[in-house]
Amino acid sequence: MKYMLLIYAEEQAYTEPERVECYGESSNLAHQLSTNGQYVSASPLQSVATAVSVRVRDGKRLVIDGPFAETREQLGGYFMVEAKSRDEAIDIASRIPGARKGTVEVRPVVELQGLPEQE
Repeated sequence: MKYMLLIYAEEQAYTEPERVECYGESSNLAHQLSTNGQYVSASPLQSVATAVSVRVRDGKRLVIDGPFAETREQLGGYFMVEAKSRDEAIDIASRIPGARKGTVEVRPVVELQGLPEQE
């Protein structure tokens, strides 16, 4: 089963050297997961300053600057992994460097039939 591991933290929680180190550790983890056949994808996200939220109401599109939620912690990146169980996904989440300064949310993915295959 696929799990989405959503990484939340305060945007200013990392200094630039810490951020570079975190990206390196995350890359190493992605390679380890790939070797185990558990890696699907992963990526950090750009700053919330680049985000927009989109809503459609009564057929009209509304675009709002910024993230949807007004919270201290922001979605900063993700890992999509293949895991045999929730416990295995939680174990992987605990190895993500972002868990040390923020929170990693673990959510099973609903796999819809008929979607394009990923390469």
